[in-house]
Amino acid sequence: MTSSPHSGPTPGPTPGSSTGPSTGHPRAPIGRPTIVVIGAGAAGALTCLHLARTAARRSTRLDLVVVDPAPRVGTGTAFGTWEEDHLLNVPAAGMSALPEDPGHFVAWRRRTSPATAHPYEFVPRREWARYLEEVLRGALAEHAGEITLTHHPRRAVALDPADAGTDGAVVTLDDGTRLHGDAVVLGTGLPAPATDWAPAALRASPFFVPDPWAPGALDVVRRDRSGPADVLLVGTGLTAVDVALTTLREARPDRTLHATSRSGRLPHRHAPSMLPPVIPDVSDWGHDLDSLRGHVHLHLEQARADGGDWRAAVDGLRFRLSALWQRLDEESRKGFLAHDAAGWNRLRHRMSPTSHRRVDDLLATGTLTLGAGRVLDAAPLAGGGLRVHLSDGDVREVGWVVNCTGPRLDVREVGDPLLDDLLRTRADGRSLAVAATAGMGVCTVEGRLRDSAGRLRVPVWTLGALRRGELWESTAVPEIRAQALGVATAVLDAVAPVPRRLADGRLVSGHHPVARPRDPLGLPLSATAEAALAFNAGLERVMRLQDGAEEQLREAARLDPGFALAHAALALLGHESGAATDVLGSLEAAEQAVTARGDDRERSLVAVVRARVDGPRAHGDAALLGHVAAYPRDVLAVSAAVPTIAFSGVTDVRREAWELVEGLAPAYGDHWWYLSLLAFTRQDQDRFEEAGLLAESALACEPASGHAAHALAHVLYETGQHEQGRVWLDHWIAQNGRSANHRAHFSWHAALHELAEGDTEAVRRRYYTELAPPTVTGVRALVDSASLLWRWRMTTGACWGVDGDPVPPVAPVLAAVDAELLRHPPTPFTAAHAALGLLAAGDDAGLAELGDHVRTSTDPVMSTTVAALVDGFERLLRGDHAGAALRLQALLPALPDLGGSAAQREVVEETLLFCLRHTDRAAAAGDLLRARRARRPWPLDERRVAAALV
Repeated sequence: MTSSPHSGPTPGPTPGSSTGPSTGHPRAPIGRPTIVVIGAGAAGALTCLHLARTAARRSTRLDLVVVDPAPRVGTGTAFGTWEEDHLLNVPAAGMSALPEDPGHFVAWRRRTSPATAHPYEFVPRREWARYLEEVLRGALAEHAGEITLTHHPRRAVALDPADAGTDGAVVTLDDGTRLHGDAVVLGTGLPAPATDWAPAALRASPFFVPDPWAPGALDVVRRDRSGPADVLLVGTGLTAVDVALTTLREARPDRTLHATSRSGRLPHRHAPSMLPPVIPDVSDWGHDLDSLRGHVHLHLEQARADGGDWRAAVDGLRFRLSALWQRLDEESRKGFLAHDAAGWNRLRHRMSPTSHRRVDDLLATGTLTLGAGRVLDAAPLAGGGLRVHLSDGDVREVGWVVNCTGPRLDVREVGDPLLDDLLRTRADGRSLAVAATAGMGVCTVEGRLRDSAGRLRVPVWTLGALRRGELWESTAVPEIRAQALGVATAVLDAVAPVPRRLADGRLVSGHHPVARPRDPLGLPLSATAEAALAFNAGLERVMRLQDGAEEQLREAARLDPGFALAHAALALLGHESGAATDVLGSLEAAEQAVTARGDDRERSLVAVVRARVDGPRAHGDAALLGHVAAYPRDVLAVSAAVPTIAFSGVTDVRREAWELVEGLAPAYGDHWWYLSLLAFTRQDQDRFEEAGLLAESALACEPASGHAAHALAHVLYETGQHEQGRVWLDHWIAQNGRSANHRAHFSWHAALHELAEGDTEAVRRRYYTELAPPTVTGVRALVDSASLLWRWRMTTGACWGVDGDPVPPVAPVLAAVDAELLRHPPTPFTAAHAALGLLAAGDDAGLAELGDHVRTSTDPVMSTTVAALVDGFERLLRGDHAGAALRLQALLPALPDLGGSAAQREVVEETLLFCLRHTDRAAAAGDLLRARRARRPWPLDERRVAAALV
């Protein structure tokens, strides 16, 4: 089971690796735990990496001991190949070793191979091994002396609990060495390929290659010049693709490769360009195999029917597979393995576009043939080679037969000494491990081995291939890296727990039955357990941008009237985001409660809410920022501080908002909520590639994350992926965004894609079903619905050569907005949209009143930028297109001061273009459009440029 030796040249041993005979590993000094990691491939190396990084963040000294015959840590069977043709079957964007930095591998590629690096490239597997080794070396070097790694190039053959009275476990190596570990991690990778399908005569033949990944196994096949030239590949999956490309590198000119399997079908190919995964909401998919089959089929068909790609649906489903697998009983799981697994694997494990093109060429020239059949018999040929009889009636005379059927399914049949030892029944009648479904790994409790009595008997964790029976999807790097981080955290919690403060103020290590309840980010709560549950449910809804947060918070306050944070949260949501709450009443209840029961953080947050409600804005902003600096994991405070859909934030300066979000990284790591906020920051910085990766990573963890969906919506729009963006948004709104409390804004984003493609009928349908009052009212009607109607007027019409029915009237939208918000808006962003709404309505008196309000404001952005915008709009209403154009053109550089996103501010640019087309400066409109085309493809702009130049 441990990784095969590396098959290529070795640049040298891992720093700290043992060389020569092993003499054993003594017990670590007290306070310095030793973790034994069995396996040096991707799973083992990623575990070491995250153990090192997590221990360093906790200031924990740590000794890592890796056991594997491989000469280096970080290669293993999958990535130990040095063949240029052996490519990753996941694009580079999905191969980061760090969950919190999904662009990490892409950035590494740009440093090492700048000419070819791209997020959607399929890199040679050896390059990823080099990357992983370099990242691990860097983490160890950064903490040299504090964290060590020793590599024993041996095979583990047994594992036992530590001696009585001693914690940990003892691992026995094949040379008799016994290593003690405070904990052990099994990261042994996939087992060797199965050969039980092969007739005895074939298994005994020297012309049979049972394991193509064994070092040098294919060399003799490639270079053989005697006997028949042809080669039979048994299996037609990704292994067969790799073997086909490898064996032809130095092949004889007359060689033909014959591939056969039960289906006779090759894997599908990846899409030619990156697609955002379409993650379904599986809450109502049922718990039986037939129901799940039906829903999966509908999910794929819906993605195809929506104009998308079934691959995006498959990739999205991948993030739900473990949850669906947990719903099935043992018989249903076995039924899936028997009837569905092969078809799913062809959809899920796809060829890179490069490999697919090469395989297509081989098929077209007859160099590769496909057949559906089993091997029935094999007999030796005179002079070498084999005559092979297949179940489809074919008889092939070949020089070699290569086993490409993939790894063994059942670990009980692998013959690995360590696994056999873990599964054997011991003197007490129990085994240390139990085989999971169909023997696909072992049973665990969140990765920790469960013995045959259901107990966590030894401190042994596992990940990757040995969790297939529990998770099904558990062998690709995106899953393994997340498991590695989880295992690293669990192991360190067990062997070097972080001290925690109890309700009475005492610090203890480990868990304690009277510890205070905690919020989703681990902060303690001064509340009963029942109230804390309700509070956390509300807070998670705030984090996901979902409806129902206030109801949960009210329930928390009802369950525990002395719970200050519940009252403070209600006051904060009412004041900051307009939630329907009694702001002053909740604030007073919070202040009364926190004097009787509350810690420093809770008292600080209540004081912040008072400062936000009563004091001048600058004072409230300073108080909130001070609280966030002291308590960066306080999600409620950070939510109010960062400008998002839901909150205006504490700063109108974009760079300050960026610095605020980026400064929170040490407190959150790879938490999905933080990655969602960071994704939006990155798109605001025009770092769209990073933003997309971060958003997709967050959505993989929490598909209902409104912040991540918002960031991805901006990425798709700003990079001109209009069809993909519309399809993805429609799916998200209908599935994971069903409870989003800002659904109108996501609909607005989808409508922008439709406008960009010139599909005004689609915009009309969407407006009346998703954006028109009474579906949307209040500030959302102003910011989303009214601005969309004005943009619609600006981007279509006779002056652009774009036909279409009249745009719906804006009056019903403005009627659904509070008059005070239109005439005396509180922020520059709202004021700009009030001006747009009044302009669309032709309300010159309203614009004049708004102009008086903003010109006399003490806010400099109001009195300058917004005032200039209102002046330009007033000129346009008077028919002074030239004057309006001059005013708006001069204003463009200052638009970011208004806040909001580039997509929202773009409506001002659209208004400028409209004005230019109605003056003698029409050529300037063409210049502006061409400049925008260079930044982002937009089909409507193409048509408008053509109209302007004719």
